[in-house]
Amino acid sequence: MINSKPSALLAVLAALALWLAPAPASVSKPEDEGRIALSVANWLQQAHYSRQKLDDAMSAKLLATYLELLDYNKLYFTQEDVDGFTKKYATTLDDAILRGDLSPAREIFQRFQERVESRVQSNKKLVAHAAGVPAETPDEIEKPKIEWSVDPSKADKIWRERVKANLLFQGNATVELNRQKSPWPANLAEADKLWRDRVEAELLQEELSEIKLRTPAETLNRRYDQVLRNVREMAGEEVVSTFLKALAQSYDPHSDYMSPSEMENFQINMKLSLVGIGAVLRSEDGYAKIMELVPGGPADKDGRLKVGDRIVAVAQGDKDFEDVVDLKLDKVVEKIRGEKNSIVRLQVIPNDADDPSKRTVIDITRDKVALKDQEAKAELLDVTGPDGKVTRIGWISLPSFYANMSGSGEPKSTTTDVTALLGRLKKENIEGLVIDLRRDGGGSLEEAINLTGLFIESGPVVLAKDPSGNITKNLDKNPEVAYSGPMVVVMNRLSASASEIFAAAMQDYGRAVVVGDERSFGKGTVQTVVDLDRTMSIPFFGRKSPPAGALKLTIQKFYRISGGSTQLNGVESDIILPSRTDNPEIGESSLKNPLPYDEVAPVAFKPSPNAGELFLEQLRERSRSRIAEDPEFVYVSEDMRRLRERLEKNSISTNKELRKKELADDKSRKEARKTERLARGPLIDAKVWEVTLDDVKNNRETLEVVAYERRRDKKYSGEESDETEETGESEETGGEAGKKDKTPEPDPIRNETVRIMTDLIEFSNLARTASAKPAPESPAKTP
Repeated sequence: MINSKPSALLAVLAALALWLAPAPASVSKPEDEGRIALSVANWLQQAHYSRQKLDDAMSAKLLATYLELLDYNKLYFTQEDVDGFTKKYATTLDDAILRGDLSPAREIFQRFQERVESRVQSNKKLVAHAAGVPAETPDEIEKPKIEWSVDPSKADKIWRERVKANLLFQGNATVELNRQKSPWPANLAEADKLWRDRVEAELLQEELSEIKLRTPAETLNRRYDQVLRNVREMAGEEVVSTFLKALAQSYDPHSDYMSPSEMENFQINMKLSLVGIGAVLRSEDGYAKIMELVPGGPADKDGRLKVGDRIVAVAQGDKDFEDVVDLKLDKVVEKIRGEKNSIVRLQVIPNDADDPSKRTVIDITRDKVALKDQEAKAELLDVTGPDGKVTRIGWISLPSFYANMSGSGEPKSTTTDVTALLGRLKKENIEGLVIDLRRDGGGSLEEAINLTGLFIESGPVVLAKDPSGNITKNLDKNPEVAYSGPMVVVMNRLSASASEIFAAAMQDYGRAVVVGDERSFGKGTVQTVVDLDRTMSIPFFGRKSPPAGALKLTIQKFYRISGGSTQLNGVESDIILPSRTDNPEIGESSLKNPLPYDEVAPVAFKPSPNAGELFLEQLRERSRSRIAEDPEFVYVSEDMRRLRERLEKNSISTNKELRKKELADDKSRKEARKTERLARGPLIDAKVWEVTLDDVKNNRETLEVVAYERRRDKKYSGEESDETEETGESEETGGEAGKKDKTPEPDPIRNETVRIMTDLIEFSNLARTASAKPAPESPAKTP
């Protein structure tokens, strides 16, 4: 989220919201919640970028969003349920909200709770039959207060016959992995069939897992109990919170309602005052999924946890693991947080796992995020080509676009830090510069503009449009150029927001070659946070509402100076490099209800003097030839092919022998790759010096020499880790397989970016002079 203060329009709307809401005199709780809902609705209608009225069309979208938030994988509701809700509420939810009536939300939730109650009891019977033990019937689910739609004694008849005939985990049956785009089961009979297959798949998944917390039956029974507890705990105020989230997210995926407790956590996180691992989680398919790693945080520095990994279980230090599948997200977060220097162990399904039974254990030492670890960093590379010629390259990595991080009077920002690092790199006579934006999720809009100004003469950088259609032109007013040499920007689908503004400007001005994933994330919007407590209080009448929470609201949209929006489409690379992050499951287009791509009139600007010297066709041709022969890119292409096939197939076999063979093949493939890597050695011949802000500040002449391929590369690569996997046995016994693999990991994107940079320098030199520059000397006094 790029920070933005509410405009004058928002201030007016805040006052307006006071009068549109009913008087906050002594009222019952349902009326209080109705007022909050009305306030959220008025803000969305009048201040959201789309200016979309809460009408019948939005009512239908809200109903669909609410049903999917409750039943994300379409496992509990039936099409009969949905048809009934649609007939009753598809065009009336808007009217109910504007009356302050939230009874439809509770009625829908009541049906959901009934379906979960009956399904948990039915599933536990299936598990009991499979395990050959009596069904568990704890008091909390022994007598669900519901009326059965079908006779539960008949629901598992087919299952019991299969168990008796010893047919579980046999045959050619498959189970759908992700049902979010699938239709609802037509009726309860079809839901029974769906769940029989699913329980079989879940039992097999736990059976095949190398890391077992307990027996498969025990694991599933506990998991189903957890589902039921979650739903019963949700039956109060959280129903309203979920409904209002659905309302906000029906407008776009970045608008959201935060309950009072969520708002408190949001404020704590913004202050970075919590101790944890530095990861942003989202609930998806019942798992806590890693959506982002905080730059400089413990997980980021450790390097093993990846975006897209799903957390299965959490353990405190050397204590036993607790299963967290289907646990509410806030409770998963509570388990991961803890005291500084304490250890948390995570059992995760890797993001590239072909089989969900594959698990890895990652131990991370909790800590506060050190501001210093979020700073820009630089390296000086002497790259020796096949002809023996040495090319000197500067490489600057940006974790985020930050400003005033120090919290003191000392200026601290991305631009000031990059300026300092760039000054040192120029003293070392670099011939080209790489700006690494991989996994840079953005930050300050002002810093994106100022950083662009280091590499262009004065001119427009980005356009912003508000809900009224007014377009603001954001300019770089500094005519000075800090660096004018050859330049490459490397990014991936995790590069978002301010990163995309910078990359787009470099591309539009013809200032740099943009390389990496096919496109960046595609977040071209700005959000602000509206404190509903403040807008719903009327102090001059001596009245105050109960805690109302906050609304995160999308208020602006970004556009390139060439006219196109960065929204949805992102920034397309000039040269595409095969990458494991380059898949449709990552990015704005994978989110529900994204705002569309559109264009505005381009603005006049003066292209960079280097715009005619990017040699894109020549660079693409050379890069394509190298990629085809690079063994690391061959691995990436193989993995991406399997990923695309898995996403398209969206199912997994319940045949035990077939799954065991697939797991064995996957393990053999990765072992073969390790052997091949050791045999061939490094693919790039380079000497590297690390350049830190301390080096610059202290005028340190001697720089630290580091290995080209080293563990820290992983935090910027987003690439696969082929580290030794941990098994339950080695984790408990402390065997070698339970320890971190310190073997450096190749980063093919980094390697090819260096080669592209070398080519660009070569072409640029040939265009200017026929004489070759001598190889640069090593930095002064560097051993």
